Formats: sequence, C-alpha cells, structure tokens
Amino acid sequence: MVVGDFAKEVDVLVIGAGPGGYVAAIRAAQLGRKVTIVDKDALGGVCLNRGCIPSKAIISAAERYHHMKDSADMGLEVTGEVRVNMPKLIEWKNSVVNKLTGGVKQLLKGNNVEIVSGEAYFSGTNTVRISTEDSSQTYQFNDCIIATGSRPAELPILRFDGKRILSSTEALNLKEVPNRLIVVGGGYIGLELGTAYAKLGSQVTILEGTKSLLPGTDPALTRMVTRRLKKLGVTVVTEAFVQGGEVNGDEVTVKAEVKGEEKTFTGDYCLVSVGRKPNTDELGLDLIGVELDERGFIKIDNQCRTNVEHIYAIGDCAGGALLAHKASYEAKVAAEAMSGHPSVIDYQAMPFVIFSDPEIAYTGLTEEQAKAEGYTPAVSRFAFQANGRALSMNNADGFVQIVADQETKRVLGAQIVGPEASSLISEIVLAIEMGATAEDIALTIHAHPTLPETVMEAAEGILGHAIHMVNKK
Repeated sequence: MVVGDFAKEVDVLVIGAGPGGYVAAIRAAQLGRKVTIVDKDALGGVCLNRGCIPSKAIISAAERYHHMKDSADMGLEVTGEVRVNMPKLIEWKNSVVNKLTGGVKQLLKGNNVEIVSGEAYFSGTNTVRISTEDSSQTYQFNDCIIATGSRPAELPILRFDGKRILSSTEALNLKEVPNRLIVVGGGYIGLELGTAYAKLGSQVTILEGTKSLLPGTDPALTRMVTRRLKKLGVTVVTEAFVQGGEVNGDEVTVKAEVKGEEKTFTGDYCLVSVGRKPNTDELGLDLIGVELDERGFIKIDNQCRTNVEHIYAIGDCAGGALLAHKASYEAKVAAEAMSGHPSVIDYQAMPFVIFSDPEIAYTGLTEEQAKAEGYTPAVSRFAFQANGRALSMNNADGFVQIVADQETKRVLGAQIVGPEASSLISEIVLAIEMGATAEDIALTIHAHPTLPETVMEAAEGILGHAIHMVNKK
C-alpha cells in the first residue's frame, strides 16, 4: 500500500544515521532546528554496526587471547588449553554494538530528533521520498544533510558471495576461526582483520598489489608492523596482482600474478579489502543536479555545502579521508553553517590511526611534507625501548617522532608506531590545533611511568635536552 500523497514538512532532514548523520542531527537540534533523521539500515551506520566498533572488539579479543598464550617470558605459563569460542566472541561483539546503537537512539530522542526508517530518494531539490517495503512518504525540507557513508568496493574478478569470498562485513561475523585465510588488499582494513585472525589461530596470507603494506603510509612505520607480522606467521606477498578466484566446496582459490609469475593461493575464506565506494548512486542526486566527482563522491565547499545551496554532504560520501571522526567533525561544521554560523572545515590536525600490531598513528606534516611547504624541519624520535611503562608492559617496539619548525619550534606533525599509538596521537593533535611549540609539550609535566612520557621526551629532543636519549649534536 502506498500512502503519503501529501508531503510531510520538516525543517532539517538528515539522510544517514552514522557517526556523521547522527552527530549532525544532534548539533542542529542543539542550535534550535527541528530535525528528522532517516536511515535504511541501523542507527550508528557502518562504524557502529559493521566497521570501527565491531572490528576493534574482535581485535581486542584477539590481542587478549594472544597475550594469554604468549606470556611465558613474563612468568605466566598456561598449562591448560586456551580455546577460542568464536560464536561466543561474536555474541559479545554484538552486545557491544547493541549498547552503543541503543545509546545513539537515546541521544537522538533526548534531543527531540525524529527518527524515520526507510530508504531515501530525492524527488526534487526540496523533497525526498522515503520508502519501506510496504509504504512510502514524501518529506519536504528546508535544509538537508546527506551522510550516506560508503560500502566495500568489489572486484569484478573476485565478487563477494558472502560465504567464502567475504567483504569486511561478513568477516566480522564468522562463526569459526578460519584455518587458512587469504586477505586481498594490504590496506588498513585487511591488515587489521588479518592480524586479528592470525592471533586467533588462522594461517593468514595477505596479497597486496603495491610494493609494501599500507600504501601511502610512512615506510618507517610500516616496517615495524611487517616485522611483527612475520613473528605471527603471516605471509605477506607484495606486488601481487589478483587475476581471479573460485570457490570449490569449502575452499576458495585465488590466482595472482606475482612479479611476472602466476601463483595460486588456497584458503577456507578470502577477505577482499580493496577500498570503499560512496553510497551516492541510489539517491537520485542526478535528478536534482548535485555534482559528483569522477569516483562518485559528492563535491562540497569548505562548509560542506554542495552546489545546491541548501543541501550539504558530510563523511565518506563527500570523499577525502574515509574516517568516522572526520565525518563527525564535518557534521558539526555542516549543522553550524546551515544554521548561520561561520564554521568551516580545517583538516590541519586530522588524526589517522591504524589498529595494526603495533598500532600506527600520525597527524600533521611529515619531515618531507614540511620541507615541501617551505619549513626547515627539526625532527626528534624517541624509542619505546627507553620508556619504563612500555618495557613493563612487555610491549616496547616502536617510537614517537615529532616534526617541528626549526626556527619557532612550533609542532607541525607527529608519527607514532607502538603501544597505544591511537591514544597518544591526541596530545599532538591538540598541540597542532593550539599552535603549541615543542617547549609547551616539554614543560607539561607527564606522569611517570606512563606511555605519554615518550611524547614529552620527543619534544625535549627537538629542544636538544632530552634526558633519556642522546641528543643530536
């Protein structure tokens, strides 16, 4: 039955309830707007349901299991069998997801945001048709924020079947630990999940088309990760160009050209992780003239506004770095700009985090980028091997590196590989945002013994008076 011949009028319509959409809805409501949010799937979007949160839950479980089995050098000897109950692990992971999505629902309701379930399609520059399986309704809006996110990209020669050839979505819901797992793509998603399953007991092979894992990441950071993968027994094959694959019963075979030679890899499952594509192709954007780039991402200005003045786009569907925290940041800018505030996007201190082993995090400029922008950079690197807390955790591989302007000592960037890099990077992000100098960090008293002392020591190295490493002459 089709209902809703008359359009329902709303003030602000947000399409998509992920970390961009729900944040935009709440911020707009805080600014006095009457907001309606629609999502065809689940509150929290990909991040909470099929991405950031469930993957980190599995990574954390795998890390704990690995430590239980591999702590003999600390005097912790396991005499009985330590087993992985994969269905129970997935059940726990889902409970974490449910708690967070339930929290999002309460936040939206607490800010008087109307929640609508359904699939949105633009029928005009001020109207959207929202459809469910048995009904549809037209909504007329004053302003709209598109926050539809992205989905895993598929290889035409190795299409997902959801059973043996998997996207990251299916890989987060396996009911068993694969004996053999092939990962096509050595970017951050494939690397994170491949490492987690290796720790849970899988024999993992990663096939990457470029010359190294994590293309575009500082080689000094990736070397530490590659070294750890070898210790975990992960096989990494670079310059591997996948030619195709097929499923035979309970096995999947992948063919790849490796340095001019055709090779075959066989596993129980194959995770294909070769990037993501924007969810912009089924919205009717072409009907209302919203401009897209050649890859299908929505073009926006520095206030997240599209070429259609009262329509905004944020997060993955608007391109750039596909990061949940970037989506949330843009959400606030869009909601504020839409409400008459002079907010603009500024990515100078965007944190990038990879939950590899060890973790990688970076922000701002590298030494090479600083030179390219006309700075004379000063660089200081402090090793976790000289940090008491890292050693007491038996997790001291890696370093903190700070890049600063030689003349003013203003912090320009940082690169971290090591324990809890994902948390440590926040101090540097704040320093860059505030225009802080290395001296500002060095004069900040850091508790001992803690991992953040590595940031302080690296900053002191910029000034030439680090205590726990030899300073450069």
